[in-house]
This record gives sequence, C-alpha cells and structure tokens, in this order.
Amino acid sequence: MQIIESSTVRPETHLALLSATEVNNLCAAQNRRIYDVFRRCALAVLSSGLPGDDVRKLSETYEDFDVRFEQADRGIVLHLTNAPAVAFVEGEIIAGSREHLFAVLRDIIFVANDIARSDSARKSATEDVTGTVFRILRQANLLRPGIQAGMAVCWGGHSIGPIEYDYTKEVGYQLGLRGLNVCTGCGPGAMKGPMKGATIGHAKQRIRNGRYVGLTEPGIIAAEAPNAIVNELSILPDIEKRLEAFVRLAHGVIVFPGGAGTAEEILYLLGVLSHPDNIGQPFPLILSGPRSSESYFSALDKFVRRTLGDEFAQMYEIIIDDPSAVASRMRNSVDNVLAHRDKVDDAAYFNWSLTVDDAFQSPFEPTHEAMGSLELNMQMPSHELACNLRRAFSGIVAGNVKEEGIRAVESNGPFELRADKEIARALDDLLKSFVADQRMRLPGQDYTPCYRVVA
Repeated sequence: MQIIESSTVRPETHLALLSATEVNNLCAAQNRRIYDVFRRCALAVLSSGLPGDDVRKLSETYEDFDVRFEQADRGIVLHLTNAPAVAFVEGEIIAGSREHLFAVLRDIIFVANDIARSDSARKSATEDVTGTVFRILRQANLLRPGIQAGMAVCWGGHSIGPIEYDYTKEVGYQLGLRGLNVCTGCGPGAMKGPMKGATIGHAKQRIRNGRYVGLTEPGIIAAEAPNAIVNELSILPDIEKRLEAFVRLAHGVIVFPGGAGTAEEILYLLGVLSHPDNIGQPFPLILSGPRSSESYFSALDKFVRRTLGDEFAQMYEIIIDDPSAVASRMRNSVDNVLAHRDKVDDAAYFNWSLTVDDAFQSPFEPTHEAMGSLELNMQMPSHELACNLRRAFSGIVAGNVKEEGIRAVESNGPFELRADKEIARALDDLLKSFVADQRMRLPGQDYTPCYRVVA
C-alpha cells in the first residue's frame, strides 16, 4: 500500500467561490454526518484505478485516511492525510482527481443544505423529486441549454471481461465519430469503455468539447470509483434519483453486459416507459454486446418475457456484435428524440415530459424485512411488478457491493425473495446464469449468494 502522508488541496473549479458562511457551516462540528459521507466518497475518488470492488477492504486498507477542512481567504482548503498514492504524481494531486474530489463535496453540501431546506416545506410529490434531480444536475452544470449533440447513456457491469470491455470501447468510438456524448455510472468496465472509445472518436472528428458524464451515489461509489475519463461528475443522494437523472439526461440508452445492477437499471427503465403517459414518447433502448455475450442478453430477454410479458420486450432492440449498427441506430434515434422534444416544446437537455411514477422515486432501503415483503406475483399490474423486481435487484446489489448491505447479510443471513412459482423460477434461472458467468463478482473471486429465492 502506497500513501501520501500529507497533502493540501485547493479547489480550482467546484467550490472555488464558497462564502465564508458556507465554509464555516461545513467546518462546524454538527456536520459530522456530512463529513462521514464525504470521507467515504473522497476515499473512493482518490482510489480510482486500484483493482477490486470490496468496499470494506478499501476502508480497512486506508483506515488512517483523513480529511480536514480549513477556511481560507479564498474559500476552502482540504488537508488530506494518508491518501492513496494513485491519485498523485510527483507529490501533487492529479487534476482529474482534484476535480472529482470537489465535485463530490459540492454535491454533498448542496443536497444536505439547499435541497433539504427547500424540500422540507414541500410535499413529497413526483414533481418535487424530479425538481430535486433537476436542481442537483443544474448545480453540477450538467444541464446545457442550446443545440444538443446528443447524450447516449451507457449501462453495464463494472467487472466485465476483456472481450466485452473492448466491445464497449468500439461502440464508444463509433458513438464519438457520430458526435454523440456519453454518460455512464462513472466506474470501470462497461462504464469506462464507452468513454474511452468516444475520446478517440471525438479526437478524430476534432470535437474538443466532448462530454463524458458520470452519475453515481454514495452507496456505490466506493465499489465503482469514478474513472479518469469522466470530465463531468455528479453524486445523487440515492439510487432512485440517480436512475431518474440518467433517464432525464438521456436521449437514448445502450445496455452492455453486466450483472444484478444492470438488470436493475433495465427493469427501472422498462417500468418507467410502460407508464401510460409515456406511450408514444420516443426513447431508444439498445441491448448490445459481442458474440460471446449473446447468451447473457438471451437470458435477460427470456426473463423479461416470462415475468412482464412480450409487450415489454418490444421496448428494446438487441444488436449483437455490430458496434457500427449500434451507433448508427442511436444517432438516428437521438435525432428523432430531439425533433420530438422540439415539437412538444420540451427541453432538449432535460426530459421533463417523461412521467416517473412515485413508486419508482421512493427510496427503497433493502433490509431483510423490506426484501421479504416485496410482492412478486403474476397477478400484479405489470408496471408494479417491474418496480418490485427492480427493488429486488437493488437489494442484491446492496448485498453484493454496498457496505451496509454486506454487513446486514453477514449478520442476518441472505435476503429472502418470496415470489410465485413462475417468477421464482425465472429469477432463479437468471441469477444462476449471472453467478455461472461470474457477473456477481470480479473474475476469479468466489461468490456466496446474498439472496435466497423462495417460491
């Protein structure tokens, strides 16, 4: 383990204009909760590039890492102690790491203060949750009015193999050649590959303002630290707001191979798109990977058809082993989306007209009680079933990579998912395929399921 024993870091962009009052509030002892969240996220940002996705191991390895805030005439100064050396070169913090560090602090302060105060006087209506997402993204300067190049959101696993990773890079390259920007969950694997490819495509087209947007949340950032290519980072307060931020920013979504988290994202989007108010709204969704991952998408497609019905499978297209076709289809579809937004007078940079039901916005805490109480049966309305299936996979993600979920499983055993016979079989088949393909852990690591499916 290599560390930098002591370092002083000042903001150059984010938080460079904090007032004295804001700095005082941040430095105050009563903000211990803010500090704890920031320290965990800061360690994740500074450890970007290190192998592994074990949250507790990272925390234990750098248990002496500390950060102290200081008020200075020009705003705020961070004093880092025992920070991961990977974030430094010749003793100086890397510019991208500095930027990500203060982006984390900016969003945590904004959510804890401005959002909490403004929302306390409101009811928890749908438009208020969407408004919260809008304000966080606006504060992060991710909303850019004017002519849009097009934002392709890319989802997929953080621990995919080299063949699948290279495929995501090739798709990203083809997207970049067509002038599209890329937004991902900001981590490694299928979140990094499209960005890396897009940088080359943009360079060939002499596009100097390419956007590589990363969206994350405090619970997942330690397992999926922001990759070095992300040049616009935002930390949403929970997974539900993170998912809504993706679909509000997106002009289209591409899904690469992944695991439980990728299944969660697909189910979220299918559930949102199935809302009656969203019927007819163009929203391209493409599932794609190399020939070797064809069985992965076949398993997902089979699961969707068995649990939600064939009509849900009509909402996406599967393209195997053809990066050019994926990028071309996305470019054409994005142009249609932008034309539609213009026609209905919706913002091109934030999809206000998309209806996201309350059930998809309410934070789900994956406790044993909550997981065991999820209603999963074929008699439910399909959009409600999609919502609960999304929550089930969210709990599995928590049990796999989130510190609180890992500890809960260790203390109380696996989460139990109770479902009717057909859904239980479909869940069991899909999850077993994920385990067999090592999609629940980094390759080479043993996996002990954090769940039990009960019919």
